[in-house]
Amino acid sequence: MDIDALRVSHERTWNRLHDLAARRRLSGADIDELDRLYRLTTSDLARIRTTDPTSELIGPLSRDLASARGRLTGTPGVGLATISRYFSVALPRALYSIRWVAVGVALVFSAIVALYVVHMETHPDLYAALGSPSRLRAIAMTDFVQYYSQGTESEFASSVWANNAWISALAVAGGITGAFPLYLLWSNALNMALTASIVIHFGGMWHFFRYILPHGLPELTAVFLAIAAGLRIFWVMLVPGPRTRVEALGRCARQTATVVGGVTILLAVSGVLEGYVTPSDLPDAIRVGLGALTVIAVWVYVFVVGRRAHRGVDDGDVEDPGHYQPVAG
Repeated sequence: MDIDALRVSHERTWNRLHDLAARRRLSGADIDELDRLYRLTTSDLARIRTTDPTSELIGPLSRDLASARGRLTGTPGVGLATISRYFSVALPRALYSIRWVAVGVALVFSAIVALYVVHMETHPDLYAALGSPSRLRAIAMTDFVQYYSQGTESEFASSVWANNAWISALAVAGGITGAFPLYLLWSNALNMALTASIVIHFGGMWHFFRYILPHGLPELTAVFLAIAAGLRIFWVMLVPGPRTRVEALGRCARQTATVVGGVTILLAVSGVLEGYVTPSDLPDAIRVGLGALTVIAVWVYVFVVGRRAHRGVDDGDVEDPGHYQPVAG
């Protein structure tokens, strides 16, 4: 093959490919043309590589093809518009879709803890099976308090965030089973109930709440949302609705990934509160108030901003989720 002859006959095609790939905006016709030119130029480049692997044409054509491929198959960069859409549409809409499941999870969790504590308080002899009174009193008055002062504030906050993020990730990843999120709900509720029983019995109710509420409110809210997201995956698998099961699960998985992003942020806030605010000397009203305000802000975001996003035209999904079969209208 004569490369010079190929250059003369196809240079116009290559130049057109370069121009289209460099444009900021492309119409539908431009995209169709770019796709056609991309295929032709890819074939030309393969022929040139075979004939002369050192040809000076290989570099420019490879760069133009890479640019064209990015325009045809790439996704937009993460700019301010993308970030704004995430927080104003995608995240609140995804959280809104699981709002009542999360509320239900929170109520079940609270009921388990409350019933356990009441049972222990009405049967105080059960504490003997947990340890001696002096040891349990030390747990309530010393260990429980010193737990929040381990290492530096930043180290403790980071470790707490990593641990809770891992629990939330397990709740989401195991959502397809249906049982695993429920197991996490049950096990975490029992752990909280056991701690609450000991601390309340030997240290007093306010002694427990003054150290739990500052960070525990947002932390548990994040876990409830993660468990709810996991349970929703299981439900969609069973009841996909008008969509095919594959499409419904794909859409739910993308919404769940959006929820995970929000949960991660909330857990980071909780970690900061647990590392810096809970063990601080601030008045109880300020420490508990910060945790309460955080949770109030979260639920206002879920119900108010989420409701607005739910009613909007933008469904918060990715712009090109791929090809699926048509669904019944």
